[in-house]
Amino acid sequence: MTDQFIGSLLPLFVAVPLLFAGLSVILRRRVMDRILIIAVPVLVLAAAVALMVHHRDAPVLASAIGSFEGGIAIPFVSDTLTAVMLATTGLATAASCWFLTASGEDRLRFVPALALMLMSGVNGALLTGDLFNLFVFVEVMLLPSYALIAVTGTWRRLGITRMFVIVNLVTSAILVMGVGLVYGSAGTVNLAALAGLAGEDPQVALAVTVVMLALAIKAGVVPVHGWMPRAYPGTSAGIMALFSALHTKVALYAIFRIYFTTFGPGNSAGTAEATVTTPALHGTATTVAVVIAVVVLATMVLGALGSLGENRFRGVMAFQMIAGVGHILIGVAIASPAAVAAGLFYLIHHVVTMASLLTTAGAVEQTYGTGILGKLSGLLHRDRLAAVVVALGLLSLAGLPPTSGLWAKLGLALSVVGPEGGGGNPAWYAPVFLTAIVLASVATLVALQRLWGKSFAGEPLRMYRPVLADGSRDRGPEEALPDSVRIPGRLLAPGVVMIGVSVLLFVFAGTLMPFIETAAAGLFETGPYVEAVLGGGIE
Repeated sequence: MTDQFIGSLLPLFVAVPLLFAGLSVILRRRVMDRILIIAVPVLVLAAAVALMVHHRDAPVLASAIGSFEGGIAIPFVSDTLTAVMLATTGLATAASCWFLTASGEDRLRFVPALALMLMSGVNGALLTGDLFNLFVFVEVMLLPSYALIAVTGTWRRLGITRMFVIVNLVTSAILVMGVGLVYGSAGTVNLAALAGLAGEDPQVALAVTVVMLALAIKAGVVPVHGWMPRAYPGTSAGIMALFSALHTKVALYAIFRIYFTTFGPGNSAGTAEATVTTPALHGTATTVAVVIAVVVLATMVLGALGSLGENRFRGVMAFQMIAGVGHILIGVAIASPAAVAAGLFYLIHHVVTMASLLTTAGAVEQTYGTGILGKLSGLLHRDRLAAVVVALGLLSLAGLPPTSGLWAKLGLALSVVGPEGGGGNPAWYAPVFLTAIVLASVATLVALQRLWGKSFAGEPLRMYRPVLADGSRDRGPEEALPDSVRIPGRLLAPGVVMIGVSVLLFVFAGTLMPFIETAAAGLFETGPYVEAVLGGGIE
């Protein structure tokens, strides 16, 4: 198959989930819904892996809706980075939807259709080649997200998660204003046409910074992170796993793509080796680069420290999500190919690990009626498989073997102290970033030891509050815990599979790294991207 033909298929990543979402609403067949909510993400995952392989020979594929000329058309663009992100989000969506099915939440009104619509928006945001359509697809993501919160939430959850709605409405307003500022200052919102402009024009740099500010709020970056530890644990576990893998990671992907394209070397088709210094430290954007570095450091450390004060399983995970965002954005702060590759590997590791821990936390909550650490103890004696999954997940977050966390943390540390980490960056970057990584790791380890000690270690649990048939918790007095109560295997299965993927990433990291390194290099070598979009790749 020709590159042009494969490029013309890119819109199917958006159209297919949207089509099946519509069929789910129209036909309303229970069995079909249960199949679609898992089969479609698996299909997207398979297609994304095939796309990754194809990009070894074709660095960039591009297509245009309506066949207008480049710069006017709505571009769908894929390179290795896009394909890796499509595969990662597809895997996490499949696991989260699997848990929704196992927990029975897929029976709620329109949940399968809403989940598929959310996936369609995610895929569109990953594939789009211009800022306005990024805004459009982010809104396509948010609309079903609001509905998912409403249909899966209790009254208490709805009260808490209204913050999610308010924050995202405000952030969307900032995003569309930023896009307008970009168009007003540069005359275009096409990313290929914007290549290198922010590094040369202060007005474009300011406009792009507004766009990245909106994305940073969506990602939960310090100091605009306070909403996330309150809003995300207020949703159900399956929805939190879905949002963790999709909302924050799409925002992070967009930050990587926009920053390195607009502040980078421009339309040059040079090699990655020729542009290993921080793009933002050239010309007008030095201040932007330093601000990003400070924000990344604060996000990494404060996220880890915040998890020390949480008394809920998923509350700890919410702060670990924030800390993970900081680690991932080290790639942007250091801005070398090695740092970007390490950040991308950390992103994959974090998606997989959080999906495992959040779905397992949901299994604990659904079985024992609470996720509060003080009301859980001794689960190691009752649910050995759940204990193994959580133990491996906590080791992964702490950066310990035999999980992907070891290579993720080690890769970041090496990228900071390596020769590329210092090129073009202030002298304080390497020691300060390395200290922050160590401090965040120590705080994470202490927080996770506390979580383990209060939930899985200790005396066996004797009292619990049963979960009612409708999924809500019994508000009556606690009852004696029967010995027959165990976490069902169907609830643990998604977490088992995802932590298994983490272990596989530990063993076979070398197989994945060439794709990640190619993805990182593509952010520095923008020539093929620009050529594919503006120079004839779109037909």
